[in-house]
Amino acid sequence: MHQILLSISHNITPPVWLVIPFASLLLAIAIGPIFFEKIWHHYYKHFAVAIGLLVGGYYIFEYELESLVLETFAEYVSFISLLASLFVCAGGIYVFVDRESKAVNNIAFLLIGALLTNLIGTTGASILLIRPYMRMNRYRLKVYHVVFFIFFISNLGGLLTPIGDPPLFMGFLKGVPFFWTLTHLWPIWIVAMILLSIAFYYFEKRNNLLDEVDTSAHFTNRIIITGGKNFIWIGVIIVSVFLDPNIIEGFPYIEIHGKKVSFIREIIQLSVAFLAYRYANKKALTINKFNFEPIFEVGFLFFGIFMSMIPALQLLESLGKESNGLSVHLIYWSTGIFSSVLDNAPTYINFLALSLTTQNLSLSSISDVVQFATSENAIILVAISTASVFFGALTYIGNGPNFMVKAIAEQTGIKMPGFFQYMYKYSLIILLPILFIIWVLFFLI
Repeated sequence: MHQILLSISHNITPPVWLVIPFASLLLAIAIGPIFFEKIWHHYYKHFAVAIGLLVGGYYIFEYELESLVLETFAEYVSFISLLASLFVCAGGIYVFVDRESKAVNNIAFLLIGALLTNLIGTTGASILLIRPYMRMNRYRLKVYHVVFFIFFISNLGGLLTPIGDPPLFMGFLKGVPFFWTLTHLWPIWIVAMILLSIAFYYFEKRNNLLDEVDTSAHFTNRIIITGGKNFIWIGVIIVSVFLDPNIIEGFPYIEIHGKKVSFIREIIQLSVAFLAYRYANKKALTINKFNFEPIFEVGFLFFGIFMSMIPALQLLESLGKESNGLSVHLIYWSTGIFSSVLDNAPTYINFLALSLTTQNLSLSSISDVVQFATSENAIILVAISTASVFFGALTYIGNGPNFMVKAIAEQTGIKMPGFFQYMYKYSLIILLPILFIIWVLFFLI
């Protein structure tokens, strides 16, 4: 998404109406699965691809910017190859935790899962851990267990590395140093985990379903892992992330409009995904009910998002040039609100682009992004990163794994709350106060 540089060099400002496809796709993602479920699941891929091709084709034939479209597509491939490879590897690992469902055990499970999220991503960790988590709580499983799983593992836990959550990986692709997130965001992560643990403990102490049940003979305190060799594949994927021609001098690359584009890294990741699935433990795949539909959905939707976001970023550049700067408070709450009702990955990129242009910097320049991330303006990037990751848990549509966890829970017989019930019964009364405290402690004071 280096269209800002291209818009400058070609002196192009797209018409406002060209943002309509992008807005339409985000709106469809938000309401399609809720109000038009059957139609959406049947036609979402066609709609997303059509939107992407429409905008990409417009830039090719109207503006003759084939290099811009190719560059955007290359970033899409980098993005989806990491998500897909981690998803496949995690799907081949079956974990059985046979420990007593006590508050301390559950909190330990959720915190360990939150840490693991930073190694295999929110999607991979959610797929890997939601079933063993529900099995561990099989005698007293309630809706709040699944909701807190979404809070801890599907969202907030993935704040520490670019692998943890898609918005942060998109930032890494744009030039944010890999260890920047860990260096700058670990205090926020710790406070969030403590506050979530306290809230979860309150719910746990009110759950008395085990008071009349003798479960002493039902728990072996064992942790059984089937398909553990896939952790080796995950390690290969993590190492491959650093194989970036913009980091390693002389590393092979494809040049598009003066930009070094990686391809070795993506070949490795997709090859690992193929081998991990080809030689996966069949029992683990069966018990996990593994299928490719979730990652197919992410792949199709993000193709449309990447392509249709081109004019939105260009217009944000123009808006940023006319602005005298944005306060960290406005950035935090605006990024958060949009991340909760749209998708947190494109929201991150849009607000990063806007913030850069207010400082006369460009999202298309890796050196500009590094300069922004390591200067006094780093607090703005801290706000964007924190809000895009944390606020994604406010609704089912803020982050991809939310809906997947909901669907898996419903398959086991848990009656999960609907879209608005999830908000007013759980996220607004539990998570929003935590997000407010984070704002006060790290951005207001």
